[in-house]
Amino acid sequence: MDQVTHPDIARAERIAHVMDRAVRLPGTGIRLGLDSILGLVPGVGDTLTLAPSLYILAVAQRHGVPKHRIAAMAGNLGIDWLIGLVPLLGDIFDIGWKANSRNARILREHSQLAKTTEAPLVHEKGRAQRDAA
Repeated sequence: MDQVTHPDIARAERIAHVMDRAVRLPGTGIRLGLDSILGLVPGVGDTLTLAPSLYILAVAQRHGVPKHRIAAMAGNLGIDWLIGLVPLLGDIFDIGWKANSRNARILREHSQLAKTTEAPLVHEKGRAQRDAA
Protein backbone atom coordinates (compact mmCIF):
# COMPACT_ATOMS: atom_id res chain seq x y z
CA MET A 1 0.00 0.00 0.00
CA ASP A 2 1.91 3.02 -1.26
CA GLN A 3 -0.69 5.67 -0.48
CA VAL A 4 -0.95 7.24 2.94
CA THR A 5 -4.07 6.01 4.73
CA HIS A 6 -6.17 8.26 6.95
CA PRO A 7 -6.09 6.94 10.54
CA ASP A 8 -9.90 6.55 10.61
CA ILE A 9 -9.84 4.37 7.51
CA ALA A 10 -6.94 2.28 8.80
CA ARG A 11 -8.82 1.76 12.09
CA ALA A 12 -12.00 0.76 10.22
CA GLU A 13 -10.00 -1.77 8.20
CA ARG A 14 -8.44 -3.23 11.38
CA ILE A 15 -11.88 -3.54 12.95
CA ALA A 16 -13.19 -5.27 9.81
CA HIS A 17 -10.26 -7.70 9.94
CA VAL A 18 -10.88 -8.57 13.62
CA MET A 19 -14.62 -8.88 13.10
CA ASP A 20 -14.52 -10.94 9.89
CA ARG A 21 -11.23 -12.75 9.29
CA ALA A 22 -8.84 -12.66 12.25
CA VAL A 23 -8.60 -16.46 12.64
CA ARG A 24 -8.07 -19.17 10.06
CA LEU A 25 -9.68 -22.52 10.80
CA PRO A 26 -6.85 -25.09 10.86
CA GLY A 27 -6.65 -27.26 7.78
CA THR A 28 -8.94 -25.00 5.75
CA GLY A 29 -8.84 -21.67 3.95
CA ILE A 30 -11.82 -20.49 5.98
CA ARG A 31 -11.29 -17.31 7.94
CA LEU A 32 -13.62 -16.00 10.60
CA GLY A 33 -13.63 -13.33 13.26
CA LEU A 34 -15.47 -12.08 16.31
CA ASP A 35 -18.63 -11.53 14.29
CA SER A 36 -18.88 -15.25 13.56
CA ILE A 37 -17.84 -16.31 17.05
CA LEU A 38 -20.16 -13.93 18.92
CA GLY A 39 -22.91 -14.82 16.46
CA LEU A 40 -23.04 -18.25 18.08
CA VAL A 41 -24.81 -16.63 21.04
CA PRO A 42 -28.42 -16.49 19.77
CA GLY A 43 -29.82 -12.99 19.26
CA VAL A 44 -27.50 -11.18 21.64
CA GLY A 45 -24.26 -12.01 19.81
CA ASP A 46 -25.38 -10.65 16.46
CA THR A 47 -26.76 -7.51 18.07
CA LEU A 48 -23.51 -6.88 19.99
CA THR A 49 -21.47 -7.05 16.81
CA LEU A 50 -23.43 -4.14 15.34
CA ALA A 51 -21.45 -1.60 17.43
CA PRO A 52 -18.10 -2.02 15.62
CA SER A 53 -19.98 -2.36 12.33
CA LEU A 54 -21.73 0.95 12.91
CA TYR A 55 -18.36 2.58 13.61
CA ILE A 56 -17.22 1.66 10.09
CA LEU A 57 -20.45 3.15 8.74
CA ALA A 58 -19.87 6.35 10.74
CA VAL A 59 -16.33 6.66 9.35
CA ALA A 60 -17.73 6.31 5.84
CA GLN A 61 -20.20 9.12 6.48
CA ARG A 62 -17.45 11.32 7.94
CA HIS A 63 -15.32 10.75 4.85
CA GLY A 64 -18.07 11.76 2.45
CA VAL A 65 -19.00 8.38 1.01
CA PRO A 66 -22.05 9.02 -1.22
CA LYS A 67 -25.48 8.29 0.23
CA HIS A 68 -26.18 5.42 -2.17
CA ARG A 69 -22.96 3.70 -1.01
CA ILE A 70 -23.86 4.36 2.64
CA ALA A 71 -27.23 2.74 1.93
CA ALA A 72 -25.45 -0.29 0.44
CA MET A 73 -23.21 -0.50 3.51
CA ALA A 74 -26.24 -0.31 5.81
CA GLY A 75 -27.86 -3.02 3.69
CA ASN A 76 -24.80 -5.24 4.18
CA LEU A 77 -25.16 -4.81 7.94
CA GLY A 78 -28.91 -5.39 7.86
CA ILE A 79 -28.54 -8.62 5.91
CA ASP A 80 -25.74 -9.77 8.22
CA TRP A 81 -27.80 -9.03 11.34
CA LEU A 82 -31.12 -10.41 10.09
CA ILE A 83 -29.80 -13.70 8.71
CA GLY A 84 -27.45 -13.97 11.69
CA LEU A 85 -30.48 -14.23 13.95
CA VAL A 86 -31.36 -17.62 12.40
CA PRO A 87 -29.60 -20.33 14.45
CA LEU A 88 -26.90 -22.30 12.60
CA LEU A 89 -27.87 -21.03 9.13
CA GLY A 90 -26.99 -17.50 10.21
CA ASP A 91 -23.63 -18.62 11.59
CA ILE A 92 -22.72 -20.40 8.36
CA PHE A 93 -23.88 -17.44 6.27
CA ASP A 94 -21.86 -15.03 8.42
CA ILE A 95 -18.61 -16.84 7.65
CA GLY A 96 -19.07 -16.14 3.94
CA TRP A 97 -20.85 -12.76 3.94
CA LYS A 98 -18.28 -10.69 5.90
CA ALA A 99 -20.28 -7.44 5.96
CA ASN A 100 -17.54 -5.49 7.74
CA SER A 101 -14.95 -6.41 5.12
CA ARG A 102 -17.38 -5.46 2.35
CA ASN A 103 -17.99 -2.10 4.02
CA ALA A 104 -14.30 -1.44 4.66
CA ARG A 105 -13.66 -2.14 0.96
CA ILE A 106 -16.34 0.40 -0.05
CA LEU A 107 -14.72 2.94 2.29
CA ARG A 108 -11.23 2.22 0.91
CA GLU A 109 -12.43 2.49 -2.71
CA HIS A 110 -14.08 5.84 -1.98
CA SER A 111 -10.94 7.10 -0.27
CA GLN A 112 -8.71 6.07 -3.19
CA LEU A 113 -11.10 7.56 -5.73
CA ALA A 114 -11.22 10.83 -3.79
CA LYS A 115 -7.41 10.99 -3.78
CA THR A 116 -7.12 10.42 -7.52
CA THR A 117 -9.78 12.96 -8.49
CA GLU A 118 -8.48 15.85 -6.38
CA ALA A 119 -6.98 18.70 -8.35
CA PRO A 120 -3.20 18.81 -7.94
CA LEU A 121 -1.65 21.55 -5.84
CA VAL A 122 0.25 24.24 -7.70
CA HIS A 123 2.74 26.37 -5.77
CA GLU A 124 2.78 30.06 -6.60
CA LYS A 125 4.60 32.80 -4.69
CA GLY A 126 5.29 30.61 -1.67
CA ARG A 127 1.75 29.32 -1.08
CA ALA A 128 -0.17 26.34 -2.36
CA GLN A 129 -3.24 26.94 -4.49
CA ARG A 130 -5.63 24.65 -6.31
CA ASP A 131 -5.17 24.56 -10.06
CA ALA A 132 -8.45 25.82 -11.52
CA ALA A 133 -7.72 24.50 -15.02
